[in-house]
Amino acid sequence: MNYDKALVAGKLRRWETYLNNYRLPSWEQIPDLGLYMEQVIALLRQYLDYMPPELKEEEAITAAAINNYVRTKIMPEPVKKRYYRIHIAYLLVICTLKQGLSIALIRKLLPAGIPEEELKAFYTGYAARHALSAAFFVEQVRGVAGPILDHSDSNAFSVARTEDLIISSAIIGGFSRLFAEKLMLLSDKDLSNGGSIEKLPPRNG
Repeated sequence: MNYDKALVAGKLRRWETYLNNYRLPSWEQIPDLGLYMEQVIALLRQYLDYMPPELKEEEAITAAAINNYVRTKIMPEPVKKRYYRIHIAYLLVICTLKQGLSIALIRKLLPAGIPEEELKAFYTGYAARHALSAAFFVEQVRGVAGPILDHSDSNAFSVARTEDLIISSAIIGGFSRLFAEKLMLLSDKDLSNGGSIEKLPPRNG
């Protein structure tokens, strides 16, 4: 595989600019008009338009998937086939978390059956955390890709080859998902039933 450094650097800079400016819609920006399924899908694709067109599946967000979320009670049922602000907020959280967690774990993480004001507070906090995480990600990529971008923010983890950047990103993505899943396993546990036994090195003699 051959990569043009100038092309890769240009893509990284454009993505950095995009992610630094990207924000999930605020609670007030989410329509509360009662949208039908086709309108919801179009809206979600507009809100979550941060994947490069080359990588997008033709139907990344589908009616079948949304119906499944309702059926498995990850989100509330629509009202007479119409989806309101609370439904779209749930879908935004689900669709963004799906990048790093299984649906089974997302079900455990999302609040269920809470009043709208509590959901508003949860979603607002989630959107803020999403923006902070994107900024942190951009900062880390900038450091790792320092030699590719020809700037001085390089560190000991920096790489000069695009192949190494791809490999590092994949490994870190795997560790991040595993870390999130292991933390979720600690829910409702304490040291008596959730602690790890410390493994001591074998004694000589």
